[in-house]
Amino acid sequence: MRKLSNLLIVVVVAIAAAAIDTSAQNALGQTSSGGTKLLAINSSGATTSAATASAAKQAMVNSLSSLPEADTLVYVNPQRILNELVPKLLPAKDVDEMRKGFEDVKKNAGLDPTKIDYIVIAVRFKKPTADLNFQPPEFMVVSSGDFSAESLIGLARMASQGKLRDEKYGDKTLGLMTIDPIVKESEKNPLLKGFSEVGIVSLGGNTIAAGTPAYLRAAIDASAGKDRINPASLNSLIRDPNALISIAGKPWLSFAKSFGMLGTETNARAPRCETNMGDFYAALTMDASNFMLRGVSNADNPDTAKILANLYSGLLRYATSSIPDASAQSLLKGLAVTAEGDEILLRADFPQQMVIDLIQQRLKPKPMVTTTATPPPVKPVARRRRARRRG
Repeated sequence: MRKLSNLLIVVVVAIAAAAIDTSAQNALGQTSSGGTKLLAINSSGATTSAATASAAKQAMVNSLSSLPEADTLVYVNPQRILNELVPKLLPAKDVDEMRKGFEDVKKNAGLDPTKIDYIVIAVRFKKPTADLNFQPPEFMVVSSGDFSAESLIGLARMASQGKLRDEKYGDKTLGLMTIDPIVKESEKNPLLKGFSEVGIVSLGGNTIAAGTPAYLRAAIDASAGKDRINPASLNSLIRDPNALISIAGKPWLSFAKSFGMLGTETNARAPRCETNMGDFYAALTMDASNFMLRGVSNADNPDTAKILANLYSGLLRYATSSIPDASAQSLLKGLAVTAEGDEILLRADFPQQMVIDLIQQRLKPKPMVTTTATPPPVKPVARRRRARRRG
């Protein structure tokens, strides 16, 4: 199915572009260690205060406010990607095929991908167990839109051919499934055990979540008002609701949690050093003529910000000079990394046509190379002379 494979390639390219050296800042309106209020950066690069945030942003934050806490968040805007970005990247024929495919999905599953409001990927890191073993992070994918969550779960149940089992939790019913190949591999690699079971649950009439069972149970608790996500995390992620893709996270806090600096599951430990250093935000968006990449990262103090900005700039120049592709070099040269106060800023504007040409070139099928095999030369056979017998 060429249309689906092309669509996946486009989405992966967009995610990769958003993840290029994603230096970003801590939550909008959150006070940094230096006491400075951080400002939002919108798609045009202008700074605005939290008081002037758009109604669309506030509506999206409200919609996500009943999620559980997360250490890293990824926001995907399917409507802009499918309705605005994909038609620019794919040939008209492929776009028509994709839309026909969406009509079939809507007819058979009651889901129109172009009417999905958002997809949010949440990741939370866990403290070590009592026996001091590292635990892999938990993940969850949440989506909301013009569809029935219960109907989709019913279709998932039929597609699983009886492998999806029900578990009652609170006032919700989880659908859980064990992934046998991962269970087998986890006997050799215990880290895989945390990914051996996945689940799916309806969090509302038109909101569905899938992921690690323990995280889904936390989402059910959060929907009932227990241990909800910090609004500052959402304000950081959704500072520009028109972004195609955005990401926000706290890598240093995640590291501290995973390796016992904040204690273990059975032994709490008060943090000795509180810092927002490393908290980041990055987003990829577009206007009529450009794709824009914006990011900012907290560096704790101006000196550290300049040191890191110089380091990133040097690595970026080295990477640019090491890539033989001229088009890729042009894209990397458009990236600018600067220090401003105690933050590191990432900014880039890419002309749409240049990016479209590059992606379409990558999507073109490679021409078949046919070669005619030349038969090996035939060696002449030497004739043997028969020796005459003497009488």
